[in-house]
Amino acid sequence: MTTDVGVSRPASVPAAASAHHRRHRRVHLGPIISQVLLTVVLLFFLAPFLWALLTALKPADEVFSTPPKAIGSEIAWHNFADAWNFLPFGRFMVNGLVVSVLGTLVVIVSSTLAAYAFARLRFRGRERIFVVYLSTLMIPQEVLVVPMFILMQQLGWVNSYAALVLPWAFTAFGTFLLRQFFLGIPRELEEAAMVDGAGRIRVLLQVIVPTAKPAIAVLSVFTFINYWNSFLWPLIIVNTAEMATVPLGLNMFRGQQGNQWHLMMAASIISMVPSAVMLLLLQRHLVRGIALSGLGGR
Repeated sequence: MTTDVGVSRPASVPAAASAHHRRHRRVHLGPIISQVLLTVVLLFFLAPFLWALLTALKPADEVFSTPPKAIGSEIAWHNFADAWNFLPFGRFMVNGLVVSVLGTLVVIVSSTLAAYAFARLRFRGRERIFVVYLSTLMIPQEVLVVPMFILMQQLGWVNSYAALVLPWAFTAFGTFLLRQFFLGIPRELEEAAMVDGAGRIRVLLQVIVPTAKPAIAVLSVFTFINYWNSFLWPLIIVNTAEMATVPLGLNMFRGQQGNQWHLMMAASIISMVPSAVMLLLLQRHLVRGIALSGLGGR
């Protein structure tokens, strides 16, 4: 019996070491494979941006050169200044900023109030009303633009900031996102504030909103980018260049005299700056908000 034990023990040691070595290799290979896949995906998404940047730096007669060249014969930095002056692009940027900032503020206010009502207030038919409210997300914008335009025309708001901002400022997505976050906030915080004499509005402003900063940051970024990139509705409701937003301005580089692709790409790069700045400013809250908000299925 003793001899069998002595013989089997040395044989088991290499087997255990081999299994441990395989597990150790899997642990180290996992992060490497993940990094490689993430790098490939990153390059896939960056490819259009890099091509636009390279096109923006080419001379006009080399944009469609044969064979295609990634880099032109010279670095045409002046294309950015030419794009800015070719059209009143500064005006387009100002219009886009005004519409995006005002739209984001209105969406945050309306969504916060509606989300707090659906999350905390008790009233008859609350859940059914919320389901109906969410069902509006299934209605495509193309179905709404005609009745919305008629309404704006009757109100006299055609070709105005109000028409660009208000029709899409009461979104069910923002209400859903903030409601899911509000549901995760402990009720004890509100009860403690109410014991001290705070009302509903004060609780919302001093307890709920500061706690929900990450979710509000997520909603702010999504809303700002949505307004900034909107093309269909401004195309319908705006009829002068003075009220045109950035997407409409980019479309104006295409005309009867030909398409100014090098200038269009330069203007496109310029138009990315506000969104990039906003993402950098809200990055810390944005990452935490995506992790904690209702986007995770909580």
